Amino acid sequence: MTTWALDLDGVLWTGTVAIPGSAAAVATLIERGHEVVFVTNNSFATVAEQESKLAAMGIDAPGRFISSAMAGATFVEPRERVFVLGGPGIAEAVESRGAQVVVDALPSGIDAVMVGLDWQLSYDRLRLATQAIAGGARFIATNTDPTYPTEHGFYPGAGAIVAAVAAATGTEPVIAGKPHEAQARLVRERFGSDGMMVGDRPETDGAFALALGYQFGLVLSGVVSESDLPVQPTPDVVARDLWSLVAAVEAS
Repeated sequence: MTTWALDLDGVLWTGTVAIPGSAAAVATLIERGHEVVFVTNNSFATVAEQESKLAAMGIDAPGRFISSAMAGATFVEPRERVFVLGGPGIAEAVESRGAQVVVDALPSGIDAVMVGLDWQLSYDRLRLATQAIAGGARFIATNTDPTYPTEHGFYPGAGAIVAAVAAATGTEPVIAGKPHEAQARLVRERFGSDGMMVGDRPETDGAFALALGYQFGLVLSGVVSESDLPVQPTPDVVARDLWSLVAAVEAS
């Protein structure tokens, strides 16, 4: 049995649109006895929201989901005050650590600021995050992906927001999500150190495969197209989409 770690955006779906064959590919892996885990740098959505989206595609995912928000929360201690410049997924992860979430004011004693994808980003909340870090709070980034793929094209990603906070504070964050160790540790602890990481971004998913000690499967259904090849790190297998990649690996 091999663990297959699958990115979501650009691998299973683009925005709200499922990539053809992806659900069937997951079903094939599970039927053949492989462990499947969904590993995403999307920190905005809650676990239930991501699992519901997968279920709507016909994929049963409870207990198979690890996000950059979960990884970011490993840098937070119980009872700390954490200013969240991000979505409900970060708040959920922070609260699961027994910490207090702050989103719209700065009471005294902010211990950490966690920054991720934020669809409700405002200048005022960007200012609050900056002031908290200037006041001594730790700076945690869920991830630094510069763009976010949608069915309408690429939107600014969490990395764009993180860069704004870093520029305003002159402070670099500790980064939790792919390809960094915090998220790799969560995957290894639950799913082992042997597997295949499938993603659409070499700089995150490929580097994450190296951090895990997994093989790297690159799909061309997201950020990277065939005209971008070759890429680094070099994938162990390249395919048009997840269905084609699973078929190629299982046939070898």
